[in-house]
Amino acid sequence: MPLVEVSLSEGRDPATIRALIHELHAAVERAVGSPAQSIRVIVREVPRTHWAAGDQTLAERDEISKGG
Repeated sequence: MPLVEVSLSEGRDPATIRALIHELHAAVERAVGSPAQSIRVIVREVPRTHWAAGDQTLAERDEISKGG
């Protein structure tokens, strides 16, 4: 049973996340040949205050890019 886990920063609309799930599912089905009903996809949305790169959270980067 293939399991795909994806972490994204919060803020995407449900339709975008649904499209991502669909595309990931289709890719695994093609690549691995697993039956559709056995493929699992988990999408985790991480608050921008809890995701950091280069010792700076995404929320902090947002503020800097806004000129704040």
